[in-house]
Amino acid sequence: MEYSTFGRHVAVDTWGADFELLNNAEWLQAQMVEAAEVCGATVLSVQAKQFEPQGATVLVLLSESHISIHTYPEKGFAALDCYTCGETVDPQAAIDYLVSVLKPERTYAKKLIRGLGELTVETPVMNQAVLSK
Repeated sequence: MEYSTFGRHVAVDTWGADFELLNNAEWLQAQMVEAAEVCGATVLSVQAKQFEPQGATVLVLLSESHISIHTYPEKGFAALDCYTCGETVDPQAAIDYLVSVLKPERTYAKKLIRGLGELTVETPVMNQAVLSK
């Protein structure tokens, strides 16, 4: 079987999110796993680290690649990214879900198209996910 090298990598800086949300590695981990499910990805493992006095990092290893978040609650800042290989899993859906639950005041996003030769950079359309919970 031959696999495509095509992938999409969405990176987002969010500003103005709630301190308590950004400073809760356990809550963030649950949201990251839900984001993987929303975009149709397969979770292989999760690593989460709560920093002192504040901040968190969560990495969700996917069969299709990864989702990560690094937070600086004292600044209301979170760096999010989702990279997925292939055509079937849409990283934008995971990012849209995470932005919906974090509710930042501002977002700045770029999408890289990877695995086709020269990297292409696009500005993705950010859509708030419809939350059913």
